[in-house]
Amino acid sequence: MLEITGIKFMWCLLGIGVVLIGIISAMRRQMTHKGNQLAQAEPSASRRQHDEVNVFKNTPTFFRFGMVVALLLVIFAFNWTTYEREVHIPGSIELPDDIDIAPPRTTDPPPPPPPPPPPPEIVEVEPEEVEEEIEFEDQTVEIEEAVEAPEPPLPPKPVPVAEPPPPPPAPVIVEKEEVIEEIFISVQQMPRFSGCEDIGGTDADKKQCAEKKLLQYIYGKINYPTIARESAIEGLAVISFVVEKDGSISSPEILRDPGGGCGKEALRVVSTMPTWTPGYQRTKPVRVQFNLPIKFQLQN
Repeated sequence: MLEITGIKFMWCLLGIGVVLIGIISAMRRQMTHKGNQLAQAEPSASRRQHDEVNVFKNTPTFFRFGMVVALLLVIFAFNWTTYEREVHIPGSIELPDDIDIAPPRTTDPPPPPPPPPPPPEIVEVEPEEVEEEIEFEDQTVEIEEAVEAPEPPLPPKPVPVAEPPPPPPAPVIVEKEEVIEEIFISVQQMPRFSGCEDIGGTDADKKQCAEKKLLQYIYGKINYPTIARESAIEGLAVISFVVEKDGSISSPEILRDPGGGCGKEALRVVSTMPTWTPGYQRTKPVRVQFNLPIKFQLQN
């Protein structure tokens, strides 16, 4: 299939326009020259219609020529092809050996709760002995007449007192231990950039496709910092981040920064990446730490 870009299409239109103007100018000049010749040869019959200068006799020819031009324009329009902006990707990027890779993130378990305070000491206080002087009085009674003592009154019946309900038991507070999932560095299936899961082929083909799309996304979104461009700063920036179990990106940080704002720009682009395909360990999605090198190189 013929591929025609916008520039080629404009050049074709310009060429067709120049050809039409040339044909019209040539026909007009030829008709004018013939008319002048006939007028000089037969001055008395200058107003008579001559077949040599009749412009309408070429109507079928111009009609066919117009149809051909219109057909060519339609063919050019159907074959007009647009191209995406070419993204410049530097040469192969390899992670150098001198990069200090942060160890996997592990969270220490929470410290145990402090022991309860010791109970207060109970000091026994011996009661003081108080000596009281007891005076004995003579309480003897001389009874001259017999007196019947009245019967003592019966004690009142005790009124039953309703016992108060027992207090409710104190609520048991169960401290829920926070489960911190482990972050892996290498798993059976490493996470991949999205966009290649629907293609056919093996995992190696999908991995190669994902790496290509990742490079296109990174170098299509990145803007070379002005300070680094003016100072001719080049180098490799390394960004570390965690691919969560749902494929989202979390905890991005700069591991290596060549300077001039390159590290911040690489961190900005990584933070805006779409959701990845998560990593799997034993058919279960897990959290995986990923280190991404981004090369900054000025074009000559």
